[in-house]
Amino acid sequence: MSSSDINFGGVIGRTLSESVPEWTDPPASPEGSPNVVFILLDDTGFAHFGCYGSNIDTPNFDRLAAGGIRYSNFHTTALCSPTRACLLTGRNHHSVGMRGLSNWNTGFPNCRGRIASSATTVAEILRAKGYSTFATGKWHLTPMDETSVAGPFDNWPLQRGFDRYYGFLQGETHQFSPELYCDNHPVDPPRRPDEGYHLTEDIVDMSIRFVGDQKSAVPEKPFFLYMCFGSTHAPHHAPKEYIEKYKGRFDRGWDAMREEYLQRQKASGMVPENTDLAPPNEGVRPWDDLSDDEKRLFVRYQEAFAGMLDHTDHHVGRFIDFLGDIGELDNTLIFLLADNGASMEGGPIGVMDTMKGFNVIPESFEESFARIDEIGGPKSNNNYPMGWAQAGNTPLRRYKRFTHGGGVRDPLIVHWPKGIKERDGIRRQFHHVIDIVPTVLDVLGMEAPEVYHDIPQKPIEGVSMTYTFEPENAAEPSHKHIQYFEMAGNRGLYCDGWKAVAYHQPGTDFEGDEWELYNLEEDFSECHNLAQSHPKKLRAMIERWWTEAGKYGVLPLDDRLIQLFTTARRQHTPSARRRYVYYPPVSHMTTETSPVIGNRSWTLTVDVDRPDDKTEGVLVARGTNTSGLSVYIKDNRLIFDYNLFSTHYRVTSEAGVPVGKSILGVRFERIDQEGQATVLINGEDSGTVSFPRVLRIISAAGMDIGRDALSPVTEDYDGEFPFTGKIDKVVFDVPRRIPRESDQEYREAETQTEMGRQ
Repeated sequence: MSSSDINFGGVIGRTLSESVPEWTDPPASPEGSPNVVFILLDDTGFAHFGCYGSNIDTPNFDRLAAGGIRYSNFHTTALCSPTRACLLTGRNHHSVGMRGLSNWNTGFPNCRGRIASSATTVAEILRAKGYSTFATGKWHLTPMDETSVAGPFDNWPLQRGFDRYYGFLQGETHQFSPELYCDNHPVDPPRRPDEGYHLTEDIVDMSIRFVGDQKSAVPEKPFFLYMCFGSTHAPHHAPKEYIEKYKGRFDRGWDAMREEYLQRQKASGMVPENTDLAPPNEGVRPWDDLSDDEKRLFVRYQEAFAGMLDHTDHHVGRFIDFLGDIGELDNTLIFLLADNGASMEGGPIGVMDTMKGFNVIPESFEESFARIDEIGGPKSNNNYPMGWAQAGNTPLRRYKRFTHGGGVRDPLIVHWPKGIKERDGIRRQFHHVIDIVPTVLDVLGMEAPEVYHDIPQKPIEGVSMTYTFEPENAAEPSHKHIQYFEMAGNRGLYCDGWKAVAYHQPGTDFEGDEWELYNLEEDFSECHNLAQSHPKKLRAMIERWWTEAGKYGVLPLDDRLIQLFTTARRQHTPSARRRYVYYPPVSHMTTETSPVIGNRSWTLTVDVDRPDDKTEGVLVARGTNTSGLSVYIKDNRLIFDYNLFSTHYRVTSEAGVPVGKSILGVRFERIDQEGQATVLINGEDSGTVSFPRVLRIISAAGMDIGRDALSPVTEDYDGEFPFTGKIDKVVFDVPRRIPRESDQEYREAETQTEMGRQ
């Protein structure tokens, strides 16, 4: 007789007495296998943890360090998505298709915005070996045009090895009103900001729930948790009490903080005694040259950053306590790290709204200072001045995105009481984020599969760090001899204690880049350039860089950054259409899967049915309380609100909205860089508003139909203001944008802005 199980190895007869059953055991890991936890922070510099020199309170990070090992020579890729791809696969980021952000797809194998199917993730490996696998927090490894509710879901967490997921798919999100996903669908935050909600607490709550559920149901089964915070990526949001705690702590300024951090690092043994403080980065003004008002504003930005980091540490502490309470802490292998160095994207004076940079809109000091009390709260989208990022990267040069130490050298703490006997250890061996997966596999006695789902797999490219776990190996030479770096044209190569590095200015010839040479064994902070005295060594390093670049798919070199957010959309994706038709109810859409209406003209029509003249609410909302647009009915009028970075341009229809069925709309026109919007009722113009600028990227948050689900675009209504009638259909018509004479001027301004930030 046939069986629906083609692999059935028993015998099926006519009756039970004539049949032989077969029992198949589920995959099981060896008894005593440790749990594995990756805790990943975002845009956090080498010096930001207390145990790495900071004066920010991180007692729980420090507790992990005191019970395990800190690494002073650990490196990442200088950017978030690439580091995450390395961390989950044990392969280099170009090798697996993640040259840059998952927002970017350049059409070349090294930049597809996703992890290649030829690179298994550690979650896929461990799940096949009997582990439960959970991911919480920031993902940012799915092509952004694949983040709609229609998928495809191939590159979402559940399809890359995780049993459960809760977090946000994008590179950043509003910490008080985030765009959240549970498994394969969007969900609303469980509370509002005025009810005390913050994403960090929510991430830890859900992490505890996932682990608690599993350990309650199948306690013998180990778990892998990938817990990634929005902290400390901008916006730097924190509960007010955490920000107020730091009042006065940074009043001496970033120059004094750098000196203080370096002294702490030397005293703790984190850096050698002969370490020099790298010279100030370009564009950072001496603290003593600032006015009193500038100091006051800049300190407030840093207080918000510190509050956010402290708040994250507190909730990580809750998770650590939970592991202790259930008896799992001793046998949990924890890696705590950051994805890249501190970010200089706040520019010289900081910003109240990070989206201004994407729109090439400078923010004046006066504008920011007028809103100083909003910094760190729900009405801000703030990022600190790059002087504070420089301090966070002490004693290193440059920042996130660069291949100098400030971009790629990051904190790493490893804690595993059952397997690491040393306490409060420091390791100086060179290692890279691709070395973490082979370390986990080494600890567990596992190997990565050569074939997975019938697809041949790239070999693991990192090396195990487990030899560093033994106290007797504290001074052993690094087992990792070579590692290339490349990010947006900036390049570097580490080879047996030496480092060659080249800074690249976007838009310039790569051949004109000046390579520098450092002996890291003697020069921790890359202060003493030996290029002139060791020309043969430098030439050999450069040649080896090209060899490594060819080996790991680094080429072609590409120095585009902000431009890649607005490159041509791929065919057959939500963002490639000219007409978008929605039939509510429709789930929340990310900005990349919403209609492409930035920097161009468009038309919106909404078919509605109002049972009575009390029917009102939001028809379409896009963005947040700092930038966006909303179309809604209130007091029997159709209203369009264009939120241009907290300055509102609003038009209310002259005519009332009819009861019953009607067709409402907005005709949005870009006129050079300015714009105007006209509201329409049954095809008739009913009021126009003009505004001085058309946003090219409206917001990091997406779109809702029938409500304003997250951070309300306008204060003209409270909360999500759901429409109480019926929306039959919503249509966006978006003609192809016609280049205008001012576009060249706009591109030049964009380039200058990008170069000025560096």
